[in-house]
Amino acid sequence: MNPADYPTAWQHPPTRRAWTLLMVKNVTGLVGWIGVWVALLALSTEADWVLWIFIAYSIYGSWRLFVQIFGYFPNAMRKLRILRTYPWQVLRGVPNGLSKYPDIVGDQYGWFEFPNPAEPQQQLPLVVSNHLRVGWWHRRMAPRAKPQLKAHIETVWFAGDPRMIGLIAAPSPSGGTPGHFKILRQRLARADHALTTEWGATAEDVEIGRRAGFTPNVDPRQPKAKSL
Repeated sequence: MNPADYPTAWQHPPTRRAWTLLMVKNVTGLVGWIGVWVALLALSTEADWVLWIFIAYSIYGSWRLFVQIFGYFPNAMRKLRILRTYPWQVLRGVPNGLSKYPDIVGDQYGWFEFPNPAEPQQQLPLVVSNHLRVGWWHRRMAPRAKPQLKAHIETVWFAGDPRMIGLIAAPSPSGGTPGHFKILRQRLARADHALTTEWGATAEDVEIGRRAGFTPNVDPRQPKAKSL
């Protein structure tokens, strides 16, 4: 079952199962945090020492609840948009790094380079712009990572357009199921101008990218237009 044979990544059955499992974990985590909070609340009425645990858990749990609701769930839905828009590409030896990529606008937590669909000899960077669940990738992208760790990302699955947006995943040891989904974004300062000029994106390409969640860059180094 070659994932690249499907019109979109979402039509690949193992991918649908992997994304569904991701959502099950998100829901389970949310229910778990709330369930423990309720249990500690009930126990705190029976034993004073539990009250201190309840207070500490409430502080930390509130932050975790915020991350679950406003971080993990919206992020999973953004991944779904990309999966429903682009097909998988199975790629080997994708250049990557944790150093700051030159001329990137905004946060970056690592980068990958992919060939431009309009000019395959041209490599374009996509950056990890969100720190959520990025630790697994960082441990394998680190310059001093052991060879057995680096081997986990020697082959990656990519769905997207490196001129705009994409989703990267690492295949399971059997090679049939994607995991560790991570959204990548085009953040070069000149991207908006280069998109349809030197990078060769058509109006249809841009519209497809917007359906997947691509939004133009806003370079903070450029002066804002004055309102009339």
